[in-house]
Amino acid sequence: MKRIVYLFLFLNCIAFGQKDQVIVITHGTRKIEPAYRMTALPNVIDTVISTKVTEYPLLVLQQKTAISVEPIKPAKINTESLLSQLYNSYAKIGIGSKLMPLGEVYVNSKWSSKYLWGIHAKHLSSFGNFENYAPSQFDRTKVDLNGSILRSNYTLKSAVHYNNQGLHYYGWQIPTDSVDRKQVAQRYHDAGAAFSFLSHKGDSARFNYGISADYNYFTNQKSYLDTNGDWRAREHNIGFVFSGKYAVGKEVFSGELSVRNNRYAYGSPGDTNLIPADSGFIFNNTLVSLKPRITTFLQDNRFKAEVGVDLSVDASEKTKFYVFPLIELKYALLNNMLIPYAGLRGGIKQNSLKALVNQNEFVLTNQNIRNENTAIDFYAGIKGVLSKNLSFNASASFARVKDKAFFITDTLFSVGNKFAAIYDTLNLTTIEASLTYQLNEKLKIDGVGRYFSYALLNNSFAWNLPVWQGIIRGHYNLYDKLIFNLDFSMEGGRKALVYEAGEDVIEENLQFAKNLGIIADVNIGAEYRYNKRLSAFIQFNNVASQSYQRWYNYPVQRFQVLGGVTVRF
Repeated sequence: MKRIVYLFLFLNCIAFGQKDQVIVITHGTRKIEPAYRMTALPNVIDTVISTKVTEYPLLVLQQKTAISVEPIKPAKINTESLLSQLYNSYAKIGIGSKLMPLGEVYVNSKWSSKYLWGIHAKHLSSFGNFENYAPSQFDRTKVDLNGSILRSNYTLKSAVHYNNQGLHYYGWQIPTDSVDRKQVAQRYHDAGAAFSFLSHKGDSARFNYGISADYNYFTNQKSYLDTNGDWRAREHNIGFVFSGKYAVGKEVFSGELSVRNNRYAYGSPGDTNLIPADSGFIFNNTLVSLKPRITTFLQDNRFKAEVGVDLSVDASEKTKFYVFPLIELKYALLNNMLIPYAGLRGGIKQNSLKALVNQNEFVLTNQNIRNENTAIDFYAGIKGVLSKNLSFNASASFARVKDKAFFITDTLFSVGNKFAAIYDTLNLTTIEASLTYQLNEKLKIDGVGRYFSYALLNNSFAWNLPVWQGIIRGHYNLYDKLIFNLDFSMEGGRKALVYEAGEDVIEENLQFAKNLGIIADVNIGAEYRYNKRLSAFIQFNNVASQSYQRWYNYPVQRFQVLGGVTVRF
């Protein structure tokens, strides 16, 4: 309506604005709608008007479901204890052929995080003899005591031992009944104690150290011809060791200082020193060694290098100073599957009557004692794993050893049934290879092969030492009920020094050498476990029944059987 009025007024203005008057005559019908008044007041609408959501009904589809039931076999679960119950005591009792009693017992403290102690005692003897040889009975008894105090930052350990070993020098081809047993009898007494303190602070960058001391007394019984007991050997050995270790980054600085004195006396020497006389002699041997070392790890610990030096003072016959290298290199390849290694080392090894007896129990007790000097020992090899069950090691080494002890038959103080120690300079080349197969805890087999090449300065052969060795060991566990063990060893090339020509005797450089033949020793053992605490065992020794000679004129017993029971409590 308003628009029509505005238009009419506008047209009138235009009409009046023209100079000439124009008259327009029209015919039309004009209806005007009646006016009305709006009663509603204007307002702001702030409410959100929701849009209607269209809903679609779900279609109901019915599908026939086929159900079939298949039987399920019941599952079998085998439970196995990962850690068997521990017992703090163990005893082993047996008897063997040739009237050979065996007894062994372990008694240990129950588990403790602070204190540990243990006792171990063992006895083995034999009352058998060899036909047409001197009496050959022997007995071995030993007792060991040990204890430890465990703390978060240190460990204290102590040990006490006593060994009593009786034997006969039976390497005398004579009817057994014609020899007085006392004439060929020998008995060794070995007693000692050791103490050690070791700090182990948690932080690797802190200095850790260890201190240890030990004392050992070794002697033999008096001669059956001696009424006052002077003609026997006495040996006092005492040693102190101080060690330390400090880590800085990838380097570890370590060192060891050791002082050891061995005082060996035979007879009643009085104040004499190294002067054999009718009253005896004394050999006073002191060895001081300082070994500083540096160990470094590179390439995520795959490469390890240890470099050090051994500064030794040998104050035995004459005081001498030595410097030996201590070098070892290792590198891990193919995720530690192959590890080549090489090293160069040397050092002084203190000798003693006890050490000689441990090598050959039929030695004379009046011996000339010298320290063994290894001027150089170079070795190299490679070890690794071929599969998860198979591992190997192969190595070769060359060593030059001065004053290496060899045992030869004595004819001065005995009837040829005792051995004297002689010393010579030795160049030794060794080649060794080993292979091990292990299948969990069920089966383990390992084999070792060694070859030795000897070159001596004054002797034609390395007396009583083998040229080659072969060892095979096996262990089989059948359902943890039956345990089988195999131990097979062979060695050959051994020769003994003799003093006249004879059968199987060769002469070289004015020395007579007798071939001792091949050692072929097979031992088989079996154990039946009745339960966790009680079992029975049987051992077959020297199954091939070989009467080989480990030492010249000392045959070993042929086939032996040893059986008994073991108890845990």
